[in-house]
Amino acid sequence: MGRPLIGMTTYAEPQRLSGRELAAVSLPLAYVRAVHASGGQAVLIPSDGVGEELLDRLDGLVLCGGSDLEPSWYGEAPHETVVTRPQRDAAEMLLLRGALERDLPVLGVCRGLQLLAVHYGGRLHQHLPDVLDSDRHRPAGEPRYGEHTVRVEAGTLSHKVLGDEVGVNSFHHQGIAEVGSLRATGWCPVDGLVEVAEDPDRRFVLGVQWHPEDTEDHRVFAAVVEAAASR
Repeated sequence: MGRPLIGMTTYAEPQRLSGRELAAVSLPLAYVRAVHASGGQAVLIPSDGVGEELLDRLDGLVLCGGSDLEPSWYGEAPHETVVTRPQRDAAEMLLLRGALERDLPVLGVCRGLQLLAVHYGGRLHQHLPDVLDSDRHRPAGEPRYGEHTVRVEAGTLSHKVLGDEVGVNSFHHQGIAEVGSLRATGWCPVDGLVEVAEDPDRRFVLGVQWHPEDTEDHRVFAAVVEAAASR
């Protein structure tokens, strides 16, 4: 049996390629390496022209980080700091709905967790410094990442994967205000912000607010690959 195929959502941004500025589909290589190191085969999914039928060929889905989710998805006008990619939003909502219908294992990373929460009927804080009076989750300047711990609820899928507590790297100016019908399972102990959530009624639907691909701790990627292999 081959490695499970893990679909990974991508950025569509201008890039300089072969000496020219071109529209490009891309994903930080750290995501791909995290999936490969965990025993999966990464399949990059562009937001342009994507269809649900692709999911029939995949074993799992990773909703990767990136731009802010358009606030109209949860019934709000955008904050002045919000930067959106509407085509990507629509494509990922389509993929997520199709993945849940097929019971594909789903992992959400940073933006991916936020997209999960909104799909499940939740909403976001559009700019955390306005809510928390702090930029600890996305520091200005260097270092690039904020750092803090996350405490995880016992008896959950999240706890099975991550244990009682995990140190995380943080780079997000938005955050979960309400998780909808998801179950919040991990929080920043300093300010109570939701950092982990899951769907306990599904075999594997898990989202984390930090960037594990940029660390040596790839347990969430290993977990989604394991769940995909078990299908």
